[in-house]
Amino acid sequence: MPNGPHVRPARAEDFPQWRVLYRGYADFYGVAQTEEAAERVWSWIHDPGHEVNALVAEDADGRLVGLAHYRPFARPLSATVGCFLDDLFVAPDSRGSGAADLLLAALRETAAERGWSVVRWITADDNHRARAKYDQVATRTMWITYDMTPPAL
Repeated sequence: MPNGPHVRPARAEDFPQWRVLYRGYADFYGVAQTEEAAERVWSWIHDPGHEVNALVAEDADGRLVGLAHYRPFARPLSATVGCFLDDLFVAPDSRGSGAADLLLAALRETAAERGWSVVRWITADDNHRARAKYDQVATRTMWITYDMTPPAL
């Protein structure tokens, strides 16, 4: 195994380390996340019938240092399927290790293999470190994102 991190699909036995990373991701964005919610996401990742997939970055010692959750999405206007990167996180002590680059490159390769037309994601406006990385590998779009919460029934 090389000295730096490498990327692979998440495996069932990764749950404890994945959970630490996913908690770090939620904390970074100030999102309260229950264990039940995390376990639900983990079950989606390992359900072949669910659209959510996960890649992890693993260091030379077998420690998970990053994660990427992604899924296909339909693009009706272009009659294509794209890849939506929902979550990308690298442990603070592993930033600068190349893990983010490797995760993004693996997603680009996955998109090519599956015939997806784009890899798309959003990030917070004030996430300056991540945005600097994204500006190196992708094109910032002109689109503004809105969220509309449905009423409780």
